[in-house]
Amino acid sequence: MPLLKLGIPKGSLEEATIELFAQAGWNITAHARNYYPDIDDPDIRCALIRAQEMAPYVERGALDLGLTGLDWILESQAEVEQICTLTYSKVSNRPSRWVLVVPQDSPIQRIEDLAGKKIATELVGFTKRYLAERGIEAAVEFSWGATEAKVVEGLVDAVVEITETGSTIRAHGLRIVEDLLITETRLIANPQAMQDPSRRAKIEQIALMLQAALRARHKVALKCNVPAECLDAVVALLPSLHAPTVSHLYDRQWLALETIVDAASVRDLVPKLSAAGAQGILEYRLNKMV
Repeated sequence: MPLLKLGIPKGSLEEATIELFAQAGWNITAHARNYYPDIDDPDIRCALIRAQEMAPYVERGALDLGLTGLDWILESQAEVEQICTLTYSKVSNRPSRWVLVVPQDSPIQRIEDLAGKKIATELVGFTKRYLAERGIEAAVEFSWGATEAKVVEGLVDAVVEITETGSTIRAHGLRIVEDLLITETRLIANPQAMQDPSRRAKIEQIALMLQAALRARHKVALKCNVPAECLDAVVALLPSLHAPTVSHLYDRQWLALETIVDAASVRDLVPKLSAAGAQGILEYRLNKMV
């Protein structure tokens, strides 16, 4: 009997989630027309669940653990334990936004202008509460898809839609009025599962390794050899968690340096290291970083 029932989000995050687990140390294999992927850990049983439905399943204990968006947790109002935030996607690591969208020529300029208007969205419960908290009365209806098209065709006055960059919204001739919610993927657990020592330990192991894998995606290791007389100049260029690791080579006039840096900084840092006297500069990617 598996120790833990794990929900993998089916759909847009499915492949990215499986890749993240692989980097963290768990190999998950999905099968066509099968909602129960294999995983190389006898303590875990996986199930593919739509992100929109994940929180209610975790809340009632059908799943012990799952990954879903903060938006769908708030939409369902499920009582779950939010273990950690995992910012990742197949395309980018930018968090997604639920935004209020209207046509370019709409008179709606702020959230208060929605009074008496009709709004379409998949995030009905959250949107209704958001408006009610601000004393705004409007009709909010569920959209089964193609949400932006509804406001383009004039079927509704506004839509609440999810986006990362807003480029698709602008391409359709629409305008973002306001951000309603910034959402990211959350690792959530059933509160009762967190009270069980064995399941809690497994959940904490998974959380630690997933976070370590994500942290490593933005970092690289740099190694180089440096003449002793150039050491101070090179070290001054090297950011690290504490200080670069420095060790003597067989030739005592040379030293080996190793450090961890932001991946985005390498293109500017390497020429500076070379100019300061570093040689044999190596860059290699990390798999996990705790």
